[in-house]
Amino acid sequence: MCYSFGQKVFITTSIGPTLADTPRSSPSTLLDVARRAGVSPSTVSRILNGTAKVSDDKRRAVLTAIDDMKFAPNQMAQGLKKGRSMTIGIVVQDISSPFFDETLRGVDDGLKGTGYASVIVSGHWNAEEEADRIRLLLARKVDGIILLSGRIDDDTVLSFAGQRPIVSTGRAIKTRTALGFKMDNEYGAYLAVRHLIELGHRHIAFISGPTNNTDAADRLAGYTRALREAGIAIDARLIVEGNFHEASGMLAMNRLFDTGQPFTAVFAANDLSAYGARLALYRKGVRVPDDISLVGFDDLPGSAYTTPPLTTIRQPLYDIGRIATHALLRVINGEEARGEVPPLELIVRETTRRLR
Repeated sequence: MCYSFGQKVFITTSIGPTLADTPRSSPSTLLDVARRAGVSPSTVSRILNGTAKVSDDKRRAVLTAIDDMKFAPNQMAQGLKKGRSMTIGIVVQDISSPFFDETLRGVDDGLKGTGYASVIVSGHWNAEEEADRIRLLLARKVDGIILLSGRIDDDTVLSFAGQRPIVSTGRAIKTRTALGFKMDNEYGAYLAVRHLIELGHRHIAFISGPTNNTDAADRLAGYTRALREAGIAIDARLIVEGNFHEASGMLAMNRLFDTGQPFTAVFAANDLSAYGARLALYRKGVRVPDDISLVGFDDLPGSAYTTPPLTTIRQPLYDIGRIATHALLRVINGEEARGEVPPLELIVRETTRRLR
């Protein structure tokens, strides 16, 4: 038989026991725990939220009762009492990118055991769309927002932070309700190019990111600083713009060959661009690293499994997500926002070798 209740449809069958015949066990309540432990319900509540001043024996009795009865406090109900939705909004730029996937894994682990759920939206590297998504999250009464990179300016972020706490990556801000974590992209690029220079390379091409991206600009600055320090002239023909995606890395590598300028090494502004560049080199019969050395930036999980494994600059993507989450929860709880992520580091694998 089929019964309709509003928008939901429940289907039953006459075969086997009916719903009324099936024994049901109701979940344990706070009152049940109080009775088992021999204390008042308010005492159980205060022990759960950490405000109770009780004897060790009484606390032990309550915790034992909770364990025996498998009592699980209703996190949503507790949040509502505090005026919270128990949700965190997360703004990514590309949900299909392994860069954001690794950071989201850190966010997810950072939320474990907190009672918070996440709502994920995408800004698609568009400032207007990004701002609209933040307004959508605010309308849904999220308790805070984690903004992973993005195109909106700092003033706009600070304006939104006046409504809900925001922790952002890729920018250096710090107020009572806003905190930014910015990696030293310039230094990371400097490490990558200096590594190639130390291997004897003097003609080093660069596949950059988009010109309107601050991370890309910082990595270009690191590339040029390393060359200047080594006394190597900067050849604009060896700098080709990409957009941080695989296809652009492949096209950029083809354009480098079209210039006719000789080069023995390539630094790609991110790992995805390096993957595309590697494919272009393969199709041209150019061996890596025998003929050309290749360096990426990010150290995505797949970079250790390319052919050959990619030398790259490691960004602590997972750590960034986890630390940003902990920082946001601190702000939500009225505590000082703080956190520090590990520095960038060079990971040498098999796509670079000393110039013969």
